[in-house]
This record gives sequence, C-alpha cells and structure tokens, in this order.
Amino acid sequence: MPGPTTPAPGTPSLLRVMNDRAALDLLLAHGPLSRTRIGRLTGLSKPTASQLLARLEAAGLVVATGTDGGRPGPSAQLYAVNPRAARVAGLDVTPGRVLAAVADLTGEVIGSHELPCAPGTGAVEQVTRALGEAVKDAGLALSDIHRTVIATPGSFDPRTGVLRYADHLPGWHSPTLLEELAAALPMPVEYENDVNLAAVAEQRLGAARGHEDFVLLWNEEGLGAALVLGGRLHRGWTGGAGEVGFLPVPGHPLVRRVTQVNSGGYQELAGVQVLPGMAAALGIEAPPQTASGAVHGAVHGAESGALVSTAVTLLARAAEHPEGAHLSLLRQYATALATGLAALVAVLDPEIVVLSGAVTAAGGDVLRELVEAELADLAPSRPRLVSGTVRERPVLRGALESALAATRDEVFDTSRR
Repeated sequence: MPGPTTPAPGTPSLLRVMNDRAALDLLLAHGPLSRTRIGRLTGLSKPTASQLLARLEAAGLVVATGTDGGRPGPSAQLYAVNPRAARVAGLDVTPGRVLAAVADLTGEVIGSHELPCAPGTGAVEQVTRALGEAVKDAGLALSDIHRTVIATPGSFDPRTGVLRYADHLPGWHSPTLLEELAAALPMPVEYENDVNLAAVAEQRLGAARGHEDFVLLWNEEGLGAALVLGGRLHRGWTGGAGEVGFLPVPGHPLVRRVTQVNSGGYQELAGVQVLPGMAAALGIEAPPQTASGAVHGAVHGAESGALVSTAVTLLARAAEHPEGAHLSLLRQYATALATGLAALVAVLDPEIVVLSGAVTAAGGDVLRELVEAELADLAPSRPRLVSGTVRERPVLRGALESALAATRDEVFDTSRR
C-alpha cells in the first residue's frame, strides 16, 4: 500500500511527479529550455508544460534565466535547474593528500581545496580541514552541503566498518572512525572505493556512458579494477571486489600473505614499478628521477609520484615513436596488462574494458590496441577496449557525481513537497 508521501500508481499526482522529474532531467541534460521546447521533448501540451514549470519554480527547483533572443518571432522565456537548490561535496583521499570539491546541483564545481597530509594528522582532521576549506572557497558553510561522498583506497567492510585493503593509508583504520566522522560532519556522508568512483565518472560522463556491463582497469600507484554489472557497481561481500592487484597470475611466482605485503601477482607483473626495469633491459634510459633497484608491491608515499612520473614518461615516449626498443617495451607491458585482464574477462564477460589512470593513458591508442590484441588471444570473449575520457581528477569527479545522483533523487522528488 502506498505510503502517505507516495502517489498511488496511475493517479494524476504520480503523473505530475513523473513529468516533473522528466523535465528536470531534460534541463540538466540540455541546459536552459523554453516552455515550448520542454513540451516537445516531454510530449506535454504547452499549458501543461507551463503549469509544470510554474510548479517547479515555486518549489525553488527551476529559475528563469533569460530569453532565447536572436530567433525570429517573439522571444521565449528560458528556464534552468536552480543550481542553488542543493550543493554536494566530494573528497579524494590518498596517503599524500586530500582533494575536496563542492558542486552545485547542476554539477558545476564552485569550490575546491587540496590539503597535503602532514605526518600524524588523523583522518577526521584531514577530512574536516579539506572540506572546510573547499566549502569556504565556494562561499558557503558546512550546513549548506546536502551530502558528501569520500573516496579512499580499499573499502570499508560493511559488517565491521573497518577500512580494508588499504594498509598504506595511515590514520584511517580505527574501528570507530566512521562514527567519529559522522559526529564531526553535519551532513550525510557516504564512503566508496576510489577506483569504483572513477568508474562512476566514466559511466555518467565518459567512455562507459550507455554501457551496463564493463570493467574499468585503473593504473597509477597500484592496479585496481571496478566492476559494473547490470548498470550497478559490484562491491563484493567485504567491499573487496576489484582488488586485482592481489590476483595470482600465470607466469609469475605466487605472492603469499598478500595482505601483509600489500601486493599480489598481478601488481608484481604489471604494476607501475616494473616499467623502469623493463625499459632498462631493452636499453632504454629511464628519466633521472627514478632510483634504480626493484620495488615490490603497490607504491605509495614519496616514491610513488616519481615512479608514476617515470612510467608516464617512458610510455609516452614509446607511444610517440613506436618502433624498435620502444615498440618492444609497449608490447611487453601490453602482455603483462592483458594477462590479468584475461582472468577478469573470462569470469565477467564485459561489453567493454575501460583503461584509466595516468600510466595506461600515457601509452595512448598504441598501448590500448596492443592490449586489446593480446586480450583477444588470451580470453574467450573479445570485449572492446576504450581509453577513459574523464582525465581531470576522475576519482573526485566520480565522488561528486555519486553525491549528485543521490541528492537529485531526494531534491527532485516533488511528491514530498
């Protein structure tokens, strides 16, 4: 039986709610529209579209933004989603820094801040300081933020609330951390794996739009994957789905006690730390910022930035001149990446695989095509490989998109007004 705030199926009030949401979604997708244009796109008559816009304007959800001057005939009033109807925040947390941003209801970023993480600084202090500065930059107060989504490596176990798969993130492993953060922040807060949020960004804004089943392979300091099945993120029983750096792979020694060494076979085979050695074996000189010697496991801290920078430089140079030793480097690395991907493809059979993160992006189309060719030989199905198109802070963008999706569902529910 419908609740007191839920219109009964088939009633005029339910149709009004459906039409309201359709109009709001159109305004988000197309920008300012006239009554006539909204009527055409929704199939509503002009009088019904006028009533709808009046209702949404009275609710504070749309605002008049000017006219469509310049066209033949009388100018028509244009309407847009009210950006001030709600604001959201997103945070991207790494061992070295916290990025925070604030967006209005249209998705425009209106404030941001980057906070370097000083040794000994607790997670609550990191979050509140970074978020507070981003909110200040937007000219707002914390009480103006409708919802916040925080991205971290690993994931919070839904049964215990403890962060797992992220031993390298200091200060984030207290069993009471989520309660402490809830007490410190005045808005609802959600937590999500960073790579999952990169997939959200690609699904809503980038290369995975319109795809219900895809894998995103993230490659920067560590290797990680996000799994989207039937249009929804698959997180797993403990939130650890997609922690592919721990994946045992053929042709490489088994890594035992993976949680203690924070690594596994796939990370040791294809992680960013292997590229300088691959290049050296082929006679390619690495940039001077990389120290020689083997590095095991996902890389974090001061060495991570140098290794990622070196890997990006090596792959970018090779992709620019894909011949001789450079082509050999690209082929060897493509084989390493495809080896782990083959296991995912064999189990999940995705429609596409999105290659994301700075390292694979540096290899460009040359590396992507080589990985795709290798994968066609190693896996039973042949998903299309695409490069991620959300290049600027994809994890942070995904956090904002996740917060916006939930907030729009709440704010746009005109049945509660």
